[in-house]
Order: sequence, then C-alpha cells, then structure tokens
Amino acid sequence: MTDQPRDWDKELAAIDRVMARSPEKAGGALPAEAPGRVPAAAGRFGALGTWLRVLLGAALAIGITQWPYPSACGVNLMVYGTTIMLVIVAGTWSALSSWRRHLGLAHLISLAVLFWGLVLAAREVLPRVGYARDARTWVCATSLESR
Repeated sequence: MTDQPRDWDKELAAIDRVMARSPEKAGGALPAEAPGRVPAAAGRFGALGTWLRVLLGAALAIGITQWPYPSACGVNLMVYGTTIMLVIVAGTWSALSSWRRHLGLAHLISLAVLFWGLVLAAREVLPRVGYARDARTWVCATSLESR
C-alpha cells in the first residue's frame, strides 16, 4: 500500500475522458438507440399510427374475402396474388409496429391478419404446385390451344 492519498479529482477526470469517447474506442457496448432518433415507444401519435396500420390491415384482410373478379388463372390470378401479398405485408408491418409499442390487442389482430394472408396464399399456391388433390394452372388456356 502507498502512503500517499489518492487524487480523486484526477481519477474522476480520467474516467470522464474515457466516457466522453465513442463506445467503439472505449470498448463499451453500443447505445440502444441511435443518437437523435426518437425511441419506438415514444412519440406523440405512435399508438394512433399503430392502430391505423392494424385497422388498415384488418380492413384489407376482410375486404379480400369479397374479391369480385375471377381469380382462377392468368392476369386476374396475378392481381389477386399481389393483393394477398399486400395483406401479408400489412399484417407484418402492423405486427412489428404493435410489438415495438407494446400494444397487445393490436399485436394479436396483426398476427391474425398475417395468418389470414398466409392461408389465402397457401390456398392459391398449393393446388398449382401439385400439393393439393385438384390441380390448377397458373396460365389460362386460350381458345387457340383448346382446338
């Protein structure tokens, strides 16, 4: 042991200099949020925006059940498939937003929208790849091919 007293001001100043350096140089962990960025749970209208996403996804998931056009094959099938992909994207988008904001009911609804989109996609894809009993085609037969 040394008999000289410690200079606490000097030691604390050294600690302050190390803390002032960037986390990479100091060997510490990176901060949880990037500087200047609003945390996900904060924000004035964060929960409202999340609920709007959830309601948009739910409306799309319900509305697709009333699809007015034939979607058996061809271009109509591709448009219907694109709409199904929008349901899946809306469910994923709202699920991520509701997860970040800790909104339980919104998250459950979002997961239901996502699941419904996956069910609709499976209903269209599986018969066309040979997995289902009744096979369907991607492309419609034209009148010239049927002669």
